[in-house]
Amino acid sequence: MNIVESFINFISTMGIFSITLGQAAMILISCILLYFAIVKEYEPMLLLPIAFGMLLTNIPNSGVYHPEYFKPQADGAAMAPFSEIAAHGGIFDFLYLGVKFGIFPPLIFMGVGAMTDFGPLISNPKSLFLGAAAQLGVFVTFFGSLLSGMFSVEQAASIGIIGGADGPTAIFVTKTLAPELLSAIAVAAYSYMALIPIIQPPIMKALTTKKEREIVMEQLRPVSKTEKIIFPILVTTVIALILPDATPLVGMLMLGNLMKECGVVERLSKTAQNELMNIVTICLGVSVGATAVADNFLSPQTVLIILMGLVAFSISTAGGLLLGKLMCKLSGGKINPLIGSAGVSAVPMAARMSQKVGQESNPKNFLLMHAMGPNVAGVIGSAVAAGVFLSMYAK
Repeated sequence: MNIVESFINFISTMGIFSITLGQAAMILISCILLYFAIVKEYEPMLLLPIAFGMLLTNIPNSGVYHPEYFKPQADGAAMAPFSEIAAHGGIFDFLYLGVKFGIFPPLIFMGVGAMTDFGPLISNPKSLFLGAAAQLGVFVTFFGSLLSGMFSVEQAASIGIIGGADGPTAIFVTKTLAPELLSAIAVAAYSYMALIPIIQPPIMKALTTKKEREIVMEQLRPVSKTEKIIFPILVTTVIALILPDATPLVGMLMLGNLMKECGVVERLSKTAQNELMNIVTICLGVSVGATAVADNFLSPQTVLIILMGLVAFSISTAGGLLLGKLMCKLSGGKINPLIGSAGVSAVPMAARMSQKVGQESNPKNFLLMHAMGPNVAGVIGSAVAAGVFLSMYAK
Protein backbone atom coordinates (compact mmCIF):
# COMPACT_ATOMS: atom_id res chain seq x y z
CA MET A 1 0.00 0.00 0.00
CA ASN A 2 1.52 3.32 -1.10
CA ILE A 3 1.44 6.60 0.78
CA VAL A 4 -1.60 7.92 -1.12
CA GLU A 5 -3.66 4.81 -0.39
CA SER A 6 -2.60 4.90 3.26
CA PHE A 7 -3.64 8.53 3.51
CA ILE A 8 -7.02 7.80 1.86
CA ASN A 9 -7.54 4.89 4.27
CA PHE A 10 -6.68 7.16 7.21
CA ILE A 11 -9.17 9.78 6.02
CA SER A 12 -11.89 7.15 5.58
CA THR A 13 -11.60 6.06 9.23
CA MET A 14 -12.28 9.57 10.54
CA GLY A 15 -15.55 9.67 12.38
CA ILE A 16 -16.25 13.20 11.26
CA PHE A 17 -16.97 11.96 7.73
CA SER A 18 -19.39 9.22 8.80
CA ILE A 19 -21.24 10.78 11.71
CA THR A 20 -25.03 10.54 11.47
CA LEU A 21 -27.58 13.07 12.61
CA GLY A 22 -28.61 10.72 15.41
CA GLN A 23 -25.06 10.37 16.67
CA ALA A 24 -24.58 14.14 16.60
CA ALA A 25 -27.79 14.54 18.62
CA MET A 26 -26.60 11.98 21.17
CA ILE A 27 -23.25 13.76 21.54
CA LEU A 28 -25.17 16.99 22.20
CA ILE A 29 -27.37 15.23 24.80
CA SER A 30 -24.28 13.80 26.50
CA CYS A 31 -22.78 17.30 26.72
CA ILE A 32 -25.99 18.60 28.30
CA LEU A 33 -25.86 15.80 30.89
CA LEU A 34 -22.20 16.61 31.56
CA TYR A 35 -23.23 20.22 32.16
CA PHE A 36 -25.84 19.11 34.71
CA ALA A 37 -23.30 16.81 36.40
CA ILE A 38 -20.41 19.30 36.55
CA VAL A 39 -22.02 22.73 36.79
CA LYS A 40 -25.32 21.93 38.52
CA GLU A 41 -23.84 18.98 40.47
CA TYR A 42 -26.88 16.78 39.77
CA GLU A 43 -25.82 13.33 41.04
CA PRO A 44 -22.33 13.82 39.49
CA MET A 45 -20.85 10.57 40.81
CA LEU A 46 -22.90 8.58 38.31
CA LEU A 47 -24.32 11.12 35.88
CA LEU A 48 -20.82 12.18 34.79
CA PRO A 49 -19.56 8.69 33.84
CA ILE A 50 -22.94 7.85 32.26
CA ALA A 51 -22.80 11.00 30.13
CA PHE A 52 -19.18 10.43 29.10
CA GLY A 53 -19.88 6.82 28.22
CA MET A 54 -22.76 8.10 26.07
CA LEU A 55 -20.38 10.54 24.38
CA LEU A 56 -17.76 7.92 23.54
CA THR A 57 -20.16 5.26 22.26
CA ASN A 58 -21.72 7.69 19.77
CA ILE A 59 -18.44 8.71 18.16
CA PRO A 60 -18.35 6.89 14.78
CA ASN A 61 -15.74 4.14 14.40
CA SER A 62 -14.67 4.44 18.05
CA GLY A 63 -15.23 0.71 18.52
CA VAL A 64 -15.70 1.04 22.28
CA TYR A 65 -19.09 -0.70 22.35
CA HIS A 66 -20.93 -3.09 20.01
CA PRO A 67 -24.65 -3.38 20.89
CA GLU A 68 -25.09 -6.26 18.45
CA TYR A 69 -23.02 -8.49 20.76
CA PHE A 70 -25.67 -8.28 23.46
CA LYS A 71 -28.77 -8.88 21.36
CA PRO A 72 -30.35 -12.32 20.81
CA GLN A 73 -28.30 -14.20 18.22
CA ALA A 74 -29.42 -16.14 15.16
CA ASP A 75 -28.60 -19.43 16.89
CA GLY A 76 -30.93 -18.58 19.78
CA ALA A 77 -28.18 -17.54 22.20
CA ALA A 78 -28.89 -14.54 24.44
CA MET A 79 -25.67 -12.82 23.38
CA ALA A 80 -22.62 -13.32 21.17
CA PRO A 81 -20.04 -15.94 22.23
CA PHE A 82 -17.47 -14.61 24.64
CA SER A 83 -14.73 -15.67 22.23
CA GLU A 84 -16.08 -13.19 19.69
CA ILE A 85 -16.28 -10.41 22.27
CA ALA A 86 -12.73 -11.21 23.42
CA ALA A 87 -11.44 -11.09 19.86
CA HIS A 88 -13.22 -7.98 18.59
CA GLY A 89 -14.83 -6.21 21.56
CA GLY A 90 -14.08 -2.74 22.84
CA ILE A 91 -13.47 -1.61 26.40
CA PHE A 92 -17.15 -0.97 27.14
CA ASP A 93 -18.13 -4.40 25.79
CA PHE A 94 -16.04 -5.93 28.55
CA LEU A 95 -17.26 -3.53 31.23
CA TYR A 96 -20.88 -4.09 30.20
CA LEU A 97 -20.48 -7.76 31.10
CA GLY A 98 -20.51 -6.59 34.73
CA VAL A 99 -23.99 -5.18 34.10
CA LYS A 100 -25.17 -8.05 31.91
CA PHE A 101 -24.20 -10.66 34.49
CA GLY A 102 -25.62 -8.63 37.40
CA ILE A 103 -22.28 -7.99 39.12
CA PHE A 104 -22.05 -4.21 39.47
CA PRO A 105 -25.42 -3.30 41.11
CA PRO A 106 -25.03 -5.76 44.03
CA LEU A 107 -21.49 -4.49 44.63
CA ILE A 108 -22.85 -0.94 44.74
CA PHE A 109 -25.40 -2.18 47.29
CA MET A 110 -22.60 -3.64 49.40
CA GLY A 111 -20.91 -0.24 49.47
CA VAL A 112 -24.19 1.45 50.37
CA GLY A 113 -24.70 -1.05 53.18
CA ALA A 114 -21.21 -0.35 54.52
CA MET A 115 -22.04 3.36 54.67
CA THR A 116 -25.53 2.99 56.15
CA ASP A 117 -26.62 3.15 59.76
CA PHE A 118 -29.77 1.08 60.26
CA GLY A 119 -30.03 2.31 63.85
CA PRO A 120 -32.95 4.74 63.18
CA LEU A 121 -34.91 1.93 61.49
CA ILE A 122 -34.19 -0.54 64.31
CA SER A 123 -35.13 2.10 66.88
CA ASN A 124 -38.42 2.85 65.10
CA PRO A 125 -39.58 -0.29 63.25
CA LYS A 126 -42.74 1.51 62.10
CA SER A 127 -40.46 3.19 59.56
CA LEU A 128 -40.65 -0.03 57.54
CA PHE A 129 -44.26 0.76 56.69
CA LEU A 130 -43.28 4.20 55.37
CA GLY A 131 -40.55 2.63 53.22
CA ALA A 132 -43.13 0.18 51.88
CA ALA A 133 -45.71 2.92 51.20
CA ALA A 134 -43.13 4.84 49.20
CA GLN A 135 -43.01 1.96 46.70
CA LEU A 136 -46.56 2.89 45.65
CA GLY A 137 -45.26 4.70 42.57
CA VAL A 138 -43.45 1.56 41.44
CA PHE A 139 -46.61 -0.49 41.15
CA VAL A 140 -48.96 2.29 39.99
CA THR A 141 -46.58 3.15 37.15
CA PHE A 142 -46.11 -0.53 36.35
CA PHE A 143 -49.84 -1.01 35.85
CA GLY A 144 -50.14 2.33 34.04
CA SER A 145 -47.35 1.41 31.60
CA LEU A 146 -48.90 -2.00 31.04
CA LEU A 147 -52.41 -0.64 30.45
CA SER A 148 -51.10 1.94 27.97
CA GLY A 149 -50.45 -0.92 25.55
CA MET A 150 -47.13 0.67 24.52
CA PHE A 151 -44.90 -1.54 26.66
CA SER A 152 -44.50 -5.23 27.35
CA VAL A 153 -44.91 -6.49 30.90
CA GLU A 154 -41.12 -6.71 31.26
CA GLN A 155 -40.67 -3.14 30.05
CA ALA A 156 -43.47 -1.92 32.33
CA ALA A 157 -41.77 -3.50 35.35
CA SER A 158 -38.48 -1.82 34.44
CA ILE A 159 -40.15 1.58 34.07
CA GLY A 160 -42.06 1.19 37.34
CA ILE A 161 -38.93 0.50 39.36
CA ILE A 162 -37.77 4.09 38.67
CA GLY A 163 -40.29 5.07 41.35
CA GLY A 164 -38.07 3.48 43.98
CA ALA A 165 -35.48 6.23 43.33
CA ASP A 166 -32.72 3.64 43.39
CA GLY A 167 -30.42 3.67 40.36
CA PRO A 168 -28.61 0.34 40.93
CA THR A 169 -31.93 -1.44 41.51
CA ALA A 170 -33.39 0.04 38.32
CA ILE A 171 -30.33 -1.13 36.39
CA PHE A 172 -30.43 -4.58 37.99
CA VAL A 173 -34.06 -5.11 36.97
CA THR A 174 -33.78 -3.57 33.51
CA LYS A 175 -30.66 -5.47 32.44
CA THR A 176 -32.66 -8.68 32.95
CA LEU A 177 -36.17 -7.72 31.86
CA ALA A 178 -35.72 -4.99 29.24
CA PRO A 179 -32.05 -4.37 28.35
CA GLU A 180 -33.08 -2.31 25.31
CA LEU A 181 -34.38 0.37 27.73
CA LEU A 182 -31.34 0.35 30.02
CA SER A 183 -29.85 3.72 29.08
CA ALA A 184 -33.18 5.60 29.16
CA ILE A 185 -34.17 4.13 32.52
CA ALA A 186 -30.73 4.73 34.06
CA VAL A 187 -30.71 8.37 32.95
CA ALA A 188 -34.26 8.84 34.26
CA ALA A 189 -33.54 7.15 37.61
CA TYR A 190 -30.39 9.12 38.37
CA SER A 191 -31.83 12.39 37.06
CA TYR A 192 -34.79 12.22 39.43
CA MET A 193 -32.55 11.27 42.33
CA ALA A 194 -30.55 14.41 41.58
CA LEU A 195 -33.71 16.52 41.27
CA ILE A 196 -35.10 15.59 44.70
CA PRO A 197 -34.68 19.19 45.97
CA ILE A 198 -36.89 20.37 43.10
CA ILE A 199 -39.46 17.56 42.87
CA GLN A 200 -40.21 16.65 46.47
CA PRO A 201 -40.80 19.96 48.35
CA PRO A 202 -43.91 21.03 46.37
CA ILE A 203 -45.47 17.59 46.92
CA MET A 204 -44.55 17.65 50.61
CA LYS A 205 -46.10 21.06 51.15
CA ALA A 206 -49.20 20.24 49.12
CA LEU A 207 -50.01 17.09 51.09
CA THR A 208 -49.24 18.33 54.61
CA THR A 209 -50.42 21.24 56.71
CA LYS A 210 -48.10 23.73 58.38
CA LYS A 211 -49.19 22.38 61.74
CA GLU A 212 -48.19 18.84 60.72
CA ARG A 213 -44.83 20.04 59.40
CA GLU A 214 -44.13 21.75 62.73
CA ILE A 215 -44.45 18.54 64.76
CA VAL A 216 -41.32 17.83 66.81
CA MET A 217 -40.76 14.10 67.27
CA GLU A 218 -39.38 12.44 70.39
CA GLN A 219 -35.75 11.42 70.44
CA LEU A 220 -35.06 7.89 69.16
CA ARG A 221 -33.98 5.28 71.69
CA PRO A 222 -30.34 4.14 71.60
CA VAL A 223 -29.70 0.94 69.64
CA SER A 224 -27.24 -1.63 70.95
CA LYS A 225 -24.38 -3.09 68.95
CA THR A 226 -25.94 -6.54 69.29
CA GLU A 227 -29.15 -5.31 67.63
CA LYS A 228 -27.16 -3.77 64.79
CA ILE A 229 -25.31 -7.06 64.20
CA ILE A 230 -28.40 -9.25 64.35
CA PHE A 231 -30.43 -6.96 62.06
CA PRO A 232 -28.60 -7.59 58.73
CA ILE A 233 -28.45 -11.34 59.36
CA LEU A 234 -32.13 -11.52 60.23
CA VAL A 235 -33.31 -9.33 57.33
CA THR A 236 -31.24 -11.27 54.80
CA THR A 237 -32.54 -14.61 56.01
CA VAL A 238 -36.20 -13.60 56.10
CA ILE A 239 -36.27 -11.79 52.73
CA ALA A 240 -34.15 -14.40 50.94
CA LEU A 241 -36.39 -17.24 52.14
CA ILE A 242 -39.54 -15.43 51.02
CA LEU A 243 -38.19 -13.78 47.86
CA PRO A 244 -35.02 -15.49 46.58
CA ASP A 245 -34.73 -13.15 43.57
CA ALA A 246 -34.10 -10.24 45.93
CA THR A 247 -31.13 -12.03 47.51
CA PRO A 248 -28.32 -10.50 45.37
CA LEU A 249 -29.34 -6.94 46.26
CA VAL A 250 -30.56 -7.39 49.84
CA GLY A 251 -27.82 -9.88 50.67
CA MET A 252 -24.99 -7.63 49.49
CA LEU A 253 -26.58 -4.60 51.16
CA MET A 254 -26.69 -6.43 54.46
CA LEU A 255 -23.20 -7.91 54.02
CA GLY A 256 -21.79 -4.40 53.69
CA ASN A 257 -23.72 -3.29 56.76
CA LEU A 258 -22.61 -6.31 58.79
CA MET A 259 -18.97 -5.57 57.92
CA LYS A 260 -19.51 -2.02 59.20
CA GLU A 261 -21.28 -2.92 62.42
CA CYS A 262 -19.41 -6.03 63.58
CA GLY A 263 -16.16 -4.09 64.12
CA VAL A 264 -13.80 -6.97 63.26
CA VAL A 265 -13.26 -6.32 59.52
CA GLU A 266 -12.62 -2.60 59.45
CA ARG A 267 -10.34 -2.86 56.40
CA LEU A 268 -13.00 -4.67 54.40
CA SER A 269 -15.62 -2.16 55.44
CA LYS A 270 -13.47 0.79 54.41
CA THR A 271 -12.67 -0.87 51.08
CA ALA A 272 -16.35 -1.49 50.39
CA GLN A 273 -17.17 2.13 51.25
CA ASN A 274 -14.34 3.73 49.29
CA GLU A 275 -12.04 2.06 46.76
CA LEU A 276 -14.36 -0.73 45.62
CA MET A 277 -17.42 1.52 45.59
CA ASN A 278 -15.62 4.13 43.49
CA ILE A 279 -14.24 1.62 40.99
CA VAL A 280 -17.60 -0.09 40.49
CA THR A 281 -19.38 3.27 40.21
CA ILE A 282 -17.10 4.28 37.33
CA CYS A 283 -17.46 0.92 35.56
CA LEU A 284 -21.23 0.87 36.02
CA GLY A 285 -21.69 4.45 34.86
CA VAL A 286 -19.65 4.34 31.66
CA SER A 287 -20.95 0.92 30.61
CA VAL A 288 -24.59 1.95 31.11
CA GLY A 289 -23.94 5.20 29.27
CA ALA A 290 -22.41 3.23 26.41
CA THR A 291 -25.76 1.52 25.78
CA ALA A 292 -27.27 4.90 24.83
CA VAL A 293 -26.70 4.53 21.11
CA ALA A 294 -28.80 6.72 18.85
CA ASP A 295 -30.92 3.87 17.47
CA ASN A 296 -32.17 2.90 20.95
CA PHE A 297 -32.21 6.22 22.79
CA LEU A 298 -33.64 8.69 20.28
CA SER A 299 -37.28 7.71 20.19
CA PRO A 300 -40.65 8.88 21.52
CA GLN A 301 -40.49 5.86 23.82
CA THR A 302 -37.50 7.36 25.66
CA VAL A 303 -39.35 10.63 26.25
CA LEU A 304 -42.36 8.69 27.55
CA ILE A 305 -40.14 6.63 29.87
CA ILE A 306 -38.60 9.77 31.35
CA LEU A 307 -42.06 11.32 31.89
CA MET A 308 -43.43 8.13 33.45
CA GLY A 309 -40.38 7.97 35.68
CA LEU A 310 -41.28 11.40 37.00
CA VAL A 311 -44.83 10.21 37.65
CA ALA A 312 -43.52 7.11 39.45
CA PHE A 313 -41.19 9.13 41.65
CA SER A 314 -43.89 11.67 42.49
CA ILE A 315 -46.44 8.99 43.41
CA SER A 316 -43.87 7.22 45.59
CA THR A 317 -43.20 10.47 47.46
CA ALA A 318 -46.95 11.00 47.88
CA GLY A 319 -47.46 7.42 49.06
CA GLY A 320 -44.97 7.84 51.89
CA LEU A 321 -46.46 11.20 52.88
CA LEU A 322 -50.04 9.93 52.94
CA LEU A 323 -49.15 7.01 55.18
CA GLY A 324 -47.16 9.45 57.32
CA LYS A 325 -50.32 11.56 57.72
CA LEU A 326 -52.29 8.48 58.75
CA MET A 327 -49.63 7.47 61.27
CA CYS A 328 -49.63 11.06 62.56
CA LYS A 329 -53.35 10.86 63.33
CA LEU A 330 -53.14 7.37 64.82
CA SER A 331 -50.27 8.42 67.09
CA GLY A 332 -52.10 11.48 68.31
CA GLY A 333 -49.84 13.91 66.48
CA LYS A 334 -46.52 12.41 67.57
CA ILE A 335 -45.26 11.54 64.07
CA ASN A 336 -44.33 14.25 61.58
CA PRO A 337 -45.69 13.08 58.20
CA LEU A 338 -42.75 14.70 56.39
CA ILE A 339 -40.58 11.71 57.25
CA GLY A 340 -42.81 9.63 54.94
CA SER A 341 -41.38 11.36 51.85
CA ALA A 342 -37.98 9.93 52.83
CA GLY A 343 -39.35 6.44 52.18
CA VAL A 344 -37.96 6.59 48.65
CA SER A 345 -34.59 4.93 48.34
CA ALA A 346 -32.45 8.01 47.64
CA VAL A 347 -30.12 7.90 50.66
CA PRO A 348 -29.55 10.36 52.30
CA MET A 349 -30.93 13.07 49.98
CA ALA A 350 -34.59 12.32 50.72
CA ALA A 351 -33.99 12.33 54.48
CA ARG A 352 -32.19 15.66 54.23
CA MET A 353 -35.16 17.08 52.32
CA SER A 354 -37.51 16.04 55.15
CA GLN A 355 -35.19 17.86 57.54
CA LYS A 356 -35.03 20.99 55.34
CA VAL A 357 -38.79 21.32 54.78
CA GLY A 358 -39.48 20.61 58.46
CA GLN A 359 -37.09 23.34 59.60
CA GLU A 360 -38.68 25.84 57.22
CA SER A 361 -41.89 25.49 59.24
CA ASN A 362 -40.23 25.09 62.63
CA PRO A 363 -36.55 26.08 63.02
CA LYS A 364 -36.36 23.92 66.16
CA ASN A 365 -37.39 20.81 64.25
CA PHE A 366 -34.71 18.16 63.72
CA LEU A 367 -36.15 15.35 61.60
CA LEU A 368 -33.01 13.98 59.95
CA MET A 369 -32.49 10.91 62.13
CA HIS A 370 -36.23 10.17 62.20
CA ALA A 371 -36.31 10.41 58.38
CA MET A 372 -33.31 8.10 58.01
CA GLY A 373 -35.46 5.21 59.25
CA PRO A 374 -37.92 5.36 56.32
CA ASN A 375 -35.04 6.26 54.01
CA VAL A 376 -33.06 3.08 54.64
CA ALA A 377 -36.33 1.12 54.74
CA GLY A 378 -36.88 2.42 51.21
CA VAL A 379 -33.60 0.85 50.11
CA ILE A 380 -34.84 -2.50 51.36
CA GLY A 381 -38.28 -1.86 49.87
CA SER A 382 -36.95 -1.10 46.39
CA ALA A 383 -34.86 -4.27 46.47
CA VAL A 384 -37.93 -6.27 47.50
CA ALA A 385 -39.98 -4.68 44.70
CA ALA A 386 -37.22 -5.64 42.27
CA GLY A 387 -37.30 -9.20 43.58
CA VAL A 388 -41.08 -9.35 43.05
CA PHE A 389 -40.77 -8.28 39.41
CA LEU A 390 -37.85 -10.61 38.72
CA SER A 391 -39.57 -13.59 40.32
CA MET A 392 -42.69 -12.97 38.23
CA TYR A 393 -41.27 -11.99 34.84
CA ALA A 394 -37.62 -13.04 34.49
CA LYS A 395 -37.32 -15.83 31.93
